[in-house]
Amino acid sequence: MNATEQLVSWIQESTKIVFFGGAGTSTESGIPDFRSAAGLYQTEQHSPYPPEELLSRHFFNQHADIFYDFYRGKMLHPQAEPNGCHRLLARLENEGRLQAVITQNIDGLHQKAGSKNVLELHGSVHRNACMDCKRFYSLDDIIRSQDIVPRCISCGGVVKPDVVLYEEELDQNTLYLSVDAISTADLLLVGGTSLTVQPAAQLITYFQGKHTVLLNATPTAYDRQADLLITEPIGEVMNTVDQLLG
Repeated sequence: MNATEQLVSWIQESTKIVFFGGAGTSTESGIPDFRSAAGLYQTEQHSPYPPEELLSRHFFNQHADIFYDFYRGKMLHPQAEPNGCHRLLARLENEGRLQAVITQNIDGLHQKAGSKNVLELHGSVHRNACMDCKRFYSLDDIIRSQDIVPRCISCGGVVKPDVVLYEEELDQNTLYLSVDAISTADLLLVGGTSLTVQPAAQLITYFQGKHTVLLNATPTAYDRQADLLITEPIGEVMNTVDQLLG
C-alpha cells in the first residue's frame, strides 16, 4: 500500500476529519505562497519595504496607500479557482466525514469549492469594513474602487480588509472553535503549511485522535510526529484520493 492508498484507507474509516492548511493549499490555483523559493517573501526582497513591514498594522495606519498598492498587486486573485484539495475537502464535508477546515489562507477558495464550516484564522479578502462606521464592503467593491485607498461611501472613513496583519491578534472565537475541532478529530490532515507561523501552528498539538497526515512539499519541524508524510503537490494527491474513493 502506497502513501496515497493509506490516506484513502484512513479517510474511509474516519468520521471526524479536520483539515489544517496554509498557503501551499492554493499554489496550484495560481496563488503564490509566502516562504517558498517562489513565494512573496522571496520575490519581494528588493522592495524598499519587506513584506512583514508592508503587512503590519502600524504600516497600514501610516502608509495605507503603499499597503494597498502591494495588497492589490500581490494578494488579490479574484480569478483563482479551487484545486483538487479544495474540492475533495468540500466533498468530505458534504458526506459527513469532515467536520472543519481550518485555514491560514485569506483567499476564500474553500468556500468557493463548497466547504461551509471554514475557520479562517487570518481573515478573508472577501470581507472589508470601514474603520469608522463599520459598513461592509465586498472584494468586488475593493477591486472596483477608483481610490488608491478605498473610502467609505457613507462616512469617508478608510476601508480595511478583514485580514489579520502583523501586530494584530487572531480572533479568539475562531481560535476556540479550531482547538475544539482539532481536539475532537479522529484524523488530522495538515497541508500546504510550513508550520512556522504562531500561534496558528501550535493548534495541531491539540490533536488526540488516531492519525496525522502531513502533506507538504518541504520539510517541517513536525515531520517526525506525523504518521504519514506526502510531499507530492497536494492538489494532485487529493485528486487521486477523490478518484480512489469512487
